[in-house]
Amino acid sequence: MKIAIVGAGIVGVSTAYELAHDGHEVTVFEQRNAAAEEASFANAGLLAPHLLTPWSAPGLYTPLKLLGRRATLRLEGVKGTDLAWLWRWRRAARRGAQAAQLSTLEGLARYSQQRLQHIAAQHELEFETSQGRLILLRTAQEQARWQPALQVLRDAGIALREIDADAARQIEPGLCPETPLAGALHLPDATAGNCRLFAQLLRQGTQAGGVQFAFGSRVARLASQPLGVQVQGESGTRSFDAVVLCAGMASAALLRPLGPRLPMAAVHGYSVSAPLREALHAPVASVVDSQLQISITRLGLRVRIAGGAELGAPDAEHHVPTLQQLYRTMNDWFPGGALLSSGLQVWRGARPTLPDGAPVVGASGVPGLWLNTGHGAGGWTLASGCARAVADLIGQRNPDISLEGLGIQRF
Repeated sequence: MKIAIVGAGIVGVSTAYELAHDGHEVTVFEQRNAAAEEASFANAGLLAPHLLTPWSAPGLYTPLKLLGRRATLRLEGVKGTDLAWLWRWRRAARRGAQAAQLSTLEGLARYSQQRLQHIAAQHELEFETSQGRLILLRTAQEQARWQPALQVLRDAGIALREIDADAARQIEPGLCPETPLAGALHLPDATAGNCRLFAQLLRQGTQAGGVQFAFGSRVARLASQPLGVQVQGESGTRSFDAVVLCAGMASAALLRPLGPRLPMAAVHGYSVSAPLREALHAPVASVVDSQLQISITRLGLRVRIAGGAELGAPDAEHHVPTLQQLYRTMNDWFPGGALLSSGLQVWRGARPTLPDGAPVVGASGVPGLWLNTGHGAGGWTLASGCARAVADLIGQRNPDISLEGLGIQRF
């Protein structure tokens, strides 16, 4: 089949890989001039498990606070659509996490990690990976909030231990002994890595294998008859046998004229990537501050600190207090581990998020148009698994993993 993919982030590139693997003729349209330039550019880099990733599901373990110095979500120039999304997210949080959907997501994350590891081994891809994760608990009260997620993980067979502060410091010797630590959750099989590097390596491989990448090509609209895409500046429609929409925040706007509605919002987050200063004082792998929802991850010769959540203006200036919180958290846990005075890469990027925290994967309701978008905080975690599942659906095969509760009909 002749297939178009809209979007060359980690989800789009992974989808291109799987479809090309099945023998399809694939063209990827991307408005930027390279792959992984938006949400995939400098994200936290956390892979499976999914449910221990900040902002993985509404109200799963962190109460939503909108006001005060410890607000978990900052509002910046919000519009009516943002407020409608926020109302639905808060309603989902009050209702409580849906066990069936959480189970589906965690199963998909585990399947996705296995698929990613297979691809990386097969093609000998090196992308600054590390193994193991600690969820740091500043107070004993935090541990209780994690129990719903932990039960889902245990049911899924994920290896995890609830450990005390001494055991945590043995696993991560660089942890500052002066910072209060009540305990931690240890996930020995959790992984992290450089998402953008992996996407670039995968793009190079697929392009060498015949996938066409049309960079600098913004899709102005999707056409249903004939099925295809119209690129901005072109009068005609480029026809395809199938189209897969992996366009992040642009997905909802492209779908709307065809009927389907996606209540998607951009939840912006920050990251600071700093040169490694002293390896003994830096993380061995990755840690997450449970209270502040900030991750600190070792990426080769750098350390990446990621966190913050903003809803609203996509082009807002960097919020200095949020960045200062990232620096403080790094110094709380790993003082001297990273050089924070120079050589920094500071990034603000959007997480295209649906109000239940899960992506939409599968048929759109428009013949030939498929969806693989809205992954929120789990873009890289879920990318390889979702891509394989969509390729199977297009090939009229049953996916090896359940997609129950991830269809567009839930909206």
